[in-house]
Amino acid sequence: MKRILSLLMTIILLAVSLTACGEETQGLHDGYYTAQAAQFSHGWKEYITIMVKGGSIVSVEYNAENPSGFIKSWDNAYMQNMLHVTGTYPNEYTRYYAGELLEEQSGEAIDALTGATSSYGSFQKLAAAVLEQARRGDSSIVIVETAE
Repeated sequence: MKRILSLLMTIILLAVSLTACGEETQGLHDGYYTAQAAQFSHGWKEYITIMVKGGSIVSVEYNAENPSGFIKSWDNAYMQNMLHVTGTYPNEYTRYYAGELLEEQSGEAIDALTGATSSYGSFQKLAAAVLEQARRGDSSIVIVETAE
């Protein structure tokens, strides 16, 4: 009887510690969450959409769209112009920032990419907002003031 009781207590303690650990490290509710800039900047409105599964971010999309819905990282003319001026382009920096958010599971430890510092500022604000939505489990699109 003591052995069964001891085994039962061990299982309960293990379950409680695993549950507490998961909540403490992430606290994110499963689902899709989106944060979008409140206004267009230079013809583009940035957004982040994340998918959370098992309390962790499993997918991140960071990009921008113009008023017709065309995606910034698909714009080859914009890419060529920006690459020659800044040394980077939307398809590069959006993937970099999204990949870092996925890897770090937080927007705080991500460094700015040279040539995309303006988008970095927007990204930081959008990432903080979308993570807050995921913590609350609120899947409505949150609108964020990204202009400085």
